[in-house]
Amino acid sequence: RRALILGFAATAALSSIPAFGQDVPSSRQILRKLQAAPAIEIAPEQRMTVRQLKRRPNMRRIAPSIDIQGINFAFGSAAIARSERWKVENIAIALNTLLDDDPDRVILIEGHTDAVGSRASNQSLSEARAYSLKRDLGRYFGVPSYNLETGGYGEDFLIVPTPNENWRNRRVTIRDVTSLIAR
Repeated sequence: RRALILGFAATAALSSIPAFGQDVPSSRQILRKLQAAPAIEIAPEQRMTVRQLKRRPNMRRIAPSIDIQGINFAFGSAAIARSERWKVENIAIALNTLLDDDPDRVILIEGHTDAVGSRASNQSLSEARAYSLKRDLGRYFGVPSYNLETGGYGEDFLIVPTPNENWRNRRVTIRDVTSLIAR
């Protein structure tokens, strides 16, 4: 009886801890996040180029976005494993739906790293992660590359503030920046 109670307690405790890579949003969840209204409406004369936007984190935060921590980038790698492709497919379904509604949308894919390694190598790695997702979205799922912009932010925007390795920081963020871009 005691073992049974301990077993239930252990199961309950473990179920509250997120498993590695468990947070994989569905295409519906991604779509809902990206279809949300921007945090602030930007007047047309305040809009900017994609290049300017990439350098302004305060402006990027206005855009509807979703962090995708579920794509498990190996430490020091930008490769998306074949076993992770179904996660990319969830993103592609959402993006293709958005682009069907408005073929002129601009989506920014941001790459991020943890804080291990040099700033320069983390910057390069984050750029490569963003590009890797863009490439796979087009190659395997037909998302038009001209709608996708990429940027890398290295270790600058950690979700878990630690100088150590943490998989939650190795992620991509998807933003619909259409409302912020001058056309």
